[in-house]
Amino acid sequence: MSISLILVPLAVAAVAAVNGARSTRDATGQVVCEVRTRMRDERLLAAALEETGAAVTADEREIAAQWAGVRAAFARDTEGVWSAHFTGDVDESRAVEIIRAVDVGYGRQVQRAVLERLRERAPAAGFSLESETITEDAGVRLVFAVGREGIHD
Repeated sequence: MSISLILVPLAVAAVAAVNGARSTRDATGQVVCEVRTRMRDERLLAAALEETGAAVTADEREIAAQWAGVRAAFARDTEGVWSAHFTGDVDESRAVEIIRAVDVGYGRQVQRAVLERLRERAPAAGFSLESETITEDAGVRLVFAVGREGIHD
């Protein structure tokens, strides 16, 4: 007996990753864009930012990402959702483009974390991984064999 699990990347299913965007100018006249995302886990967010080529620094209050000419400061709201505050050579369209790229990377980070947990926990649950394949849409198909311990013929 085998069990197949298909993990579809969140980026494929998350068409509405960006809930809204607005832009203003700060006291020095620089454009400041704010874009809300669905991202919650700070480790996965930092990894997704690095995946886009950003230099990332983090402390207990925010995650900062720096690309050529653009800086984003990610801070949590009262619900634990990150908001990104962009400054530099960026407009609303570019900010949304960056967030979409980060969201795709975040989906891949979530997928990797789930796959790692499945691989680690399968033996304790009586499963052994028989095969793992990447599908055309970047999903991952895992086939587990169910352990035969305790099964009587």
